[in-house]
Formats: sequence, C-alpha cells, structure tokens
Amino acid sequence: MISLKVTRVGNSYGVVLPKEALSRMKLEQGDTLFLTETPEGYRLTPYNPDFEKQMEAARRLMKKRRAALRELAK
Repeated sequence: MISLKVTRVGNSYGVVLPKEALSRMKLEQGDTLFLTETPEGYRLTPYNPDFEKQMEAARRLMKKRRAALRELAK
C-alpha cells in the first residue's frame, strides 16, 4: 500500500505519485488516469473502463462471427 498526500494545485487539489507507482502502472507525464467507484471504494487505473466494455463486446462478436470475419479478411 502506498500513501498519497493531497496537495493544493492552483484552485484545485492533486496527489503526487511516487516513481515506484508510476513505473508499475507504466505511466509517463501527460498520461491519463481513470478514477472509478467500486463497491470497495475507489480505484485509480490507467485503463479506460468504458473502452474495456467495448472491447469485451467486440471479442464476443468476433468469436460468434469468426467464419464471416475470416471470409472478409481474404
């Protein structure tokens, strides 16, 4: 577990992530993080949960229509 301290940044607030957390999350300056609410609290992740839902739907479609996609790829 890593503790983060909330600091003031202009008229807003922010947290500073230690280098260890940035490297484990494969983040660089300018990357976007997503804060999502879960039953356990909040989760901070570099992955867009909406995009993941779309990809899961695409995977289901590709599995279901495998033969048609194979023909289209020719």
